[in-house]
Amino acid sequence: MAAVALSMPRNLVEAASRSDERRAWIAALPRIVAEIQHRWSLELGEPYQPGGVTSWVAPARTIDRSDLVLKVAWRHDEAEHEPDGLRAWDGDGAVRLHAHDATDDTSALLLERCTPGTLLCSQPEPEQDAVLASLFPRLWRASPLGRPFRPLESLCDAWADACERTPPDPATLDPGLVRAGLSLFRSLPRTSTRHVLLATDLHAGNVLASRREPWLMIDPKPYVGDPTYDALQHLLNCEERLHADPRRFARHVAELLALDADRLVLWLFARCVQESAEFPALADVARRLAPS
Repeated sequence: MAAVALSMPRNLVEAASRSDERRAWIAALPRIVAEIQHRWSLELGEPYQPGGVTSWVAPARTIDRSDLVLKVAWRHDEAEHEPDGLRAWDGDGAVRLHAHDATDDTSALLLERCTPGTLLCSQPEPEQDAVLASLFPRLWRASPLGRPFRPLESLCDAWADACERTPPDPATLDPGLVRAGLSLFRSLPRTSTRHVLLATDLHAGNVLASRREPWLMIDPKPYVGDPTYDALQHLLNCEERLHADPRRFARHVAELLALDADRLVLWLFARCVQESAEFPALADVARRLAPS
């Protein structure tokens, strides 16, 4: 099928410019989208802007006039089981999956459209806290039998390995603290007494206002493991509160989610260490949270 000109989300284009592999995928995207559009008999609108860094997402309408969303994603390891997670949640706190197809480098998902689709991150942070506190317990459930979800430790090991290959500048964070943080990052998922299905990337930028429910999660990256881990991305995204008093902020969120506050503080310390090579400002947070 001949491809037509395809508008591109700005964030996707910018991210692709830093990766030869993704640049080649972007070049093929007009043909890929055209084939999916034909196969699923879709009318497509312009992609959402500025968009994400790994996917082309646009409003879609089916032949029976259902208003949905088409997500055409570059396949990458962390998001490999997004469709499996959405099937497991089946619309309970998350958008519904209507169809899925995958090739070697592309995952196509036809998803429930959230209307009006307002991002939760447009709301004050106390409201974000409350909404996430209502969503997380619904998502944390036993992994369905037969589902291929990976353990959280596989993600943590991969990220710790990457940090060891490219560690934070010693002038930014003491190597001893780096070793302690990465050791915790590896051990914490292995010492959890609770193992549930996790979103791992649930934050206010991945929650949309909807008519079916007030708020629904999008873009999960499912793993199975310690629910305490799932609170981390929201903590990292609320930068003002995180840098003002990270321990107090972590304990506040732990109370909202009925989590062990001391354990969440340890997770936050370990994650800030792991992220500090790319985000040096987190080194200060790590130092302030370091176990005595």
